[in-house]
Amino acid sequence: MNINLNKSGISLLNALSTHSELIMQAYFSGSVNEAEHSPKVIQNLIDLKVLWRPESDVELRLRPALRTLLEESLQDENNRQIDANIGNLLATLTTQAQHYKESLAHQKYHESQAYLSDLTEHVYTLTETLATNVRLLWSRISNEFGYVSSVDAKIRENELAQQQVTNMLNQLAMFHFDQLSQLAGSHRELRHLLVVTLQSAFATSTQELSLVQSKLIELLGRFREFKGRTRLLKGFMLHMDQKPDFEPVNYVTLSNVPALFNRASGIIKPAAADVNNVEQEFELTSLVNNIRTVNRLWQSAINRPVANPLVVEQEQSVELDEDKLKQEVENYFCEVIDSGVNTSALNYYQHNQLEFDQEVWIYQVIGAFQGLPDSEREYFDIETHGTPHPVYDGNFIIQDIELGLR
Repeated sequence: MNINLNKSGISLLNALSTHSELIMQAYFSGSVNEAEHSPKVIQNLIDLKVLWRPESDVELRLRPALRTLLEESLQDENNRQIDANIGNLLATLTTQAQHYKESLAHQKYHESQAYLSDLTEHVYTLTETLATNVRLLWSRISNEFGYVSSVDAKIRENELAQQQVTNMLNQLAMFHFDQLSQLAGSHRELRHLLVVTLQSAFATSTQELSLVQSKLIELLGRFREFKGRTRLLKGFMLHMDQKPDFEPVNYVTLSNVPALFNRASGIIKPAAADVNNVEQEFELTSLVNNIRTVNRLWQSAINRPVANPLVVEQEQSVELDEDKLKQEVENYFCEVIDSGVNTSALNYYQHNQLEFDQEVWIYQVIGAFQGLPDSEREYFDIETHGTPHPVYDGNFIIQDIELGLR
């Protein structure tokens, strides 16, 4: 541990604690009134890099680093500074990682731990910077840029925030995790810092920035709408100031109403049943039932059909003729089995001079084959003969069937 740095840090913190009122006064007012404080105190704060004078004729001010620290700690909504200098931080991370790997290669473990500590600090600084930038944007959006009064100022602040979001997205595009993963290699500490930690912060920041951008666009549209209404109201008030005796014309008495005031609602259309309205289904059903009832009552007694008297007769036996087509198909299958030769369905049809339609016959044969059980169908082979359709591709016209045994 460096003893001089330790003493300097303790002296700085003691000075900040002792002169806290002076520092907060400078923070809120922007400058320090030297007449209210002793020259020794002022010089001590200048030596400690707490106060500085940008130019010789300018009052003393807080150092930017201290102001940034107070803005971050107090979460001051007036803080509109977004730190988007990610490129330098990434370059520093790359350099520190290379120093760490080189120290390990030369077995300088004490030096490598120092580089790893610096690298860890830079990584967490980068992730905290990303989170802080997103938080500042959300804080400005949540109060709708309430630190400015006019609508025009809100629009300008909104456009500035959108530009800052664009710059941050461009800076985030500089993250190349494939290169960082290659740089980390097999070192567990480097992979945890350069890949896991940074990638988690990158994903969170990218998602939040997309939401911020959409919210900014929504607010910008709202501000412009307010601006248009304000301009219209101011124009009307200016007109009333110039012509205080102005009275609007009674446009109801005019025959030609200006288009600006002609905003009457449409005349009620003729009543009609809404058949698509589910709530009126019960009423519509009742109306239809009543209409049917009227139609039945309207028929005269003469035109009504007279029911024939019921006559009880002796039941007769009904005999069903066997389906001849089905029987012929079974005979066709039996002939194939008996002969053991492949037989064409049309040849069998012509040889036996059947009276069925040829197309119906072929359909019945196919249906009978498909209706066989699997254990019986495996004994037969069926082959179709035909031609492709001349117009529609993929359609095959069956003209004949040949059945045989396997």
